[in-house]
Amino acid sequence: MLMSILWMILGMVGLVFGGEVLVRGAAKLAALAGISPLVVGLTVVAFGTSAPELAVSLSASLKGNTDIGIGNIVGSNIFNVLAVLGMSALVAPLVVSSQLVRLDVPLMVGLSFLMLLMGLDGEISQIDGGILFGILVVYIGWLIYQSRKEHKAVQEQFAEEYGVKEKMSPVGVLWQLALVAIGVAALTISSQWLVFGASEIATYFGMSELLIGLTIVAVGTSLPEAAASVMASLRGERDIAVGNIVGSNIFNICCVLGLSALAPPSGIPVSAEALRFDIPVMIAVAVACLPIFFTGYSIARWEGLLFVFYYVAYTTYLVLEAVDSSWSDPLAVMMVGFVIPLTVITLAVTTFRALRAPKQPAETKSAE
Repeated sequence: MLMSILWMILGMVGLVFGGEVLVRGAAKLAALAGISPLVVGLTVVAFGTSAPELAVSLSASLKGNTDIGIGNIVGSNIFNVLAVLGMSALVAPLVVSSQLVRLDVPLMVGLSFLMLLMGLDGEISQIDGGILFGILVVYIGWLIYQSRKEHKAVQEQFAEEYGVKEKMSPVGVLWQLALVAIGVAALTISSQWLVFGASEIATYFGMSELLIGLTIVAVGTSLPEAAASVMASLRGERDIAVGNIVGSNIFNICCVLGLSALAPPSGIPVSAEALRFDIPVMIAVAVACLPIFFTGYSIARWEGLLFVFYYVAYTTYLVLEAVDSSWSDPLAVMMVGFVIPLTVITLAVTTFRALRAPKQPAETKSAE
């Protein structure tokens, strides 16, 4: 048991290290290529910080621990929006790019629904995985195309932010490529440790692999996203902070789930429990971003606090349900019957007022 916990801890530490090294190298290479801050947040940083999810889910899929893989993807997406975005907004109110509202958030919502539809037959097949990965390729191509059209001054500003003020020497480029390779290797090895430790703990306590994937593994693999977004928020890099979260969720569904389904010949099964509760929660969380994001193109502190509260309530429910506590049903009734409807009404009123009010810059929206 102690060794299993040790393997999990080593795996999480290795994932954070690998994700940090990967992002550092990839971000500087992207700056050299002249890619804008938002696109870097949506792609390089988002995909780099989601590499732990990819490594863990692929490893779990190939080993037959499919519930850990599915739980990791769903749990990470829920954690990214409710906990990471919420904490980032609590640190500093976040301004949301109009591109996120027009394209990226609706795409995240649509992909969440698509994951549910694909899983209704009880599995994500290889064909489904291929479709998801194909969507990602088109999405990345479009982002890069749009980014290359941006003003040169914006690209230079981002390059200076990452310390790339002039053309990097061939040795410097090789060093950044080496960092990327080291990051990938660390992620690969660490994911093996984390999956092994999580599987042993689930067996020891009689907990389902889905629950372990939704909680411990999801939070562990999402630590790079949390660190990247909160630090970006502290440094005022708001496009990267928000773009990282939205991009990570898109990457998790298209790439992590897509490749995990393509790896084994028979695809990956989706449990009835995930279809009944956890994937619908992921969809609801994605949909909740829409009114919050387009009311003034910003996320206020109270909205961030609301997201964090919901994540605490969701995790509490999962734990109470797992231990068969008598408190799980009252909590569910309270959330479904009172808290969620009150939130829906509040967001609806806020949205209605925002649509009727004259257009104004996002920075003028109240931070509280």
